[in-house]
Amino acid sequence: MTRTSTPHPTGPETLGAAIPFFLGQTSPRVLILGLLAATTLRLALGNWTRWDLVPPLVVLAYWPINEWLIHVFILHFRPFRLFGRLVDFPVPQSHRAHHADPWNLSILFIPVHSFIYSLPLLVVTAWILTPTPELATTAVAFYIAMALHYEWVHFLAHTRYTPRTAYYERVIRNHRLHHFKNEHFFFGVSMRGGDHLFRTAPDPKSIPISDTCRDIAAATPSGGYS
Repeated sequence: MTRTSTPHPTGPETLGAAIPFFLGQTSPRVLILGLLAATTLRLALGNWTRWDLVPPLVVLAYWPINEWLIHVFILHFRPFRLFGRLVDFPVPQSHRAHHADPWNLSILFIPVHSFIYSLPLLVVTAWILTPTPELATTAVAFYIAMALHYEWVHFLAHTRYTPRTAYYERVIRNHRLHHFKNEHFFFGVSMRGGDHLFRTAPDPKSIPISDTCRDIAAATPSGGYS
């Protein structure tokens, strides 16, 4: 059955309407529960030191690269055939549907099934990269907080809300350029540092309007990525 796309933004227009809508979605709820659990555990562990500042600073520095890498290599993953069988995955499939219908809020949020493996992977990674359980828990809590902020910014970018601060105006404009100008560029969502680092943040006037923003599986790279 062919999906009917949503031609115009239909989501909340004000923060007062956006917040309850956002909190009513499954993905933000999972992240909030994860954040509460990690924060509660960190408070229970105690033993606070100045080293607890390091994991948040590392996560904050890495986050724009994290967003860029996930967007380019996971969300924009290109299906291919291996021994005659199509290789594809649910998360990039969901993202292709999101590009095809960018104003449809029902397919906007992080697929819930991805938390089954992404959250345990986060915990294991933090445990390996930090010397103590306390610092690992600090890292997990801050990473989840950043993921929740990512979901919030991404949600706002696909609503009728007009940002009132320069920061949100910049990141939301950046993401809309990715959807409606050229999908080979502007991969940052809550931060734009990855785009600047990997040179996917050109002057919008210098690049063409892509014919495949809504059909990224058919896109051919032309100076950017994916």
